[in-house]
Amino acid sequence: MHLAAFLNAGPQGTVGWRHPTASPAFLSAGHYAGIARTLEGAGFDLAFVPDSLAVPRSLGNSFDPAVQWGTGTPRMDPIPVVTIMAAATTHLGVAATSSTGYQEPYHVARTFGSLDHLTGGRAGWNVVTSFQHAEAQNFGQDRLPDRATRYERAEEFLEVTTRLWDSWSDDAVVGDKISGVFGRPDQVEAIDHRGTHFTVQGPLGVPRPPQGYPVIIQAGASPAGRDFAARWADVIFCSHESLDSAVDFYRDIKARVAARGRDPQQVRVLPAATTVVGADHAEAVAKHAAFADLVTPEAGLSRMAYHVNVDLTRYDLDGPLPSLDEVGVEGHYREIVEFAQREKLTIREIGRWYGARTEGDMVGSASEIADTMEQWLSAGAADGFMVQATHVPDAFEDFAAQVVPELRRRGLVRDEYVGTTLRENLGLSRPERGEWRHRAASTAAASAAS
Repeated sequence: MHLAAFLNAGPQGTVGWRHPTASPAFLSAGHYAGIARTLEGAGFDLAFVPDSLAVPRSLGNSFDPAVQWGTGTPRMDPIPVVTIMAAATTHLGVAATSSTGYQEPYHVARTFGSLDHLTGGRAGWNVVTSFQHAEAQNFGQDRLPDRATRYERAEEFLEVTTRLWDSWSDDAVVGDKISGVFGRPDQVEAIDHRGTHFTVQGPLGVPRPPQGYPVIIQAGASPAGRDFAARWADVIFCSHESLDSAVDFYRDIKARVAARGRDPQQVRVLPAATTVVGADHAEAVAKHAAFADLVTPEAGLSRMAYHVNVDLTRYDLDGPLPSLDEVGVEGHYREIVEFAQREKLTIREIGRWYGARTEGDMVGSASEIADTMEQWLSAGAADGFMVQATHVPDAFEDFAAQVVPELRRRGLVRDEYVGTTLRENLGLSRPERGEWRHRAASTAAASAAS
């Protein structure tokens, strides 16, 4: 079972900052270094920091911090944050989000290539296409491009980025002081890419990363997102309202990976797991109830509106959730619809639930949480979990101190790190130089078939 941690570079979750024991130091380096050491002590493979390129105005066009902090605002740049976390540890992988919509391939290739070198091969890139119109409005656009255009750009973005990482061979740098030979110029080449969205000459100014490519993470849940992940992703982050929907997703994504000519065992699927652990079930339920009491309806609705990219105040909040045609994060929308139809709640009630929800039904004793994780693993719903905390650092510390020993007792989590790179610890092979050709070819074949 692989373990990753999901944490914001700012306040945690909807109202995690309000928790009595939550650290207020989320703008300090020591805050993230301490969390990183906790995660490494528990044998986590990875710490993953999401990002958004705007302060959302998801609910009623409001900047009210009491509302918008439900969306994880403010957010610092994740790159320096994960760099600090890597510097505080030896084995923990670190991943940051960067958007294909509002970055350029050369910037991303250089940033994550540099991070991979500086961390000794522990870097990961979470690829997003952006889903908020507020992000577009910070980069000269009134609205996001449509989903098809965003993924078309992302496909080309990944091809260019991986080609730039491959523009140096693994042994291009010689560094022979006696002969004065620094490198082999015949092992470094321009990429001369001219496409629909990008024109990039190359080569990259950074030698090939230690991992070949930093670990690529993706979380698309729409059909286009799943196909994109099947071609490019090493790790797929997802979120589900039920075990059944998780199993369906797992089977679908593994089949798509195989259809693209890749080995399904070389892609890790990590569903979200928001854990609340207590000495027994009753204590855990009480802890979660106390947390849920901190969630105002506005904060929960703001988080939900942020994820679906729809201002919910245009509807009757005391009526049912209408069908929404164009949504931001389709996976979260499907979870909301599944829950709303089952429980028959109003929009306001759904928001209250959404602000305090625990993905994966992970509220209980350490043994109960381990039971649920083992069940998901055995059912073919997961290769591990993206553990989310209601508040930090305590929720991560509780998981590390109580749940991880139980998982280790069952032989589900390793006692020590087995590799030096993130790919090695995830059990993923290192891409050969030129791997981009195979993945880009699967993209072209899929486009021709459609």
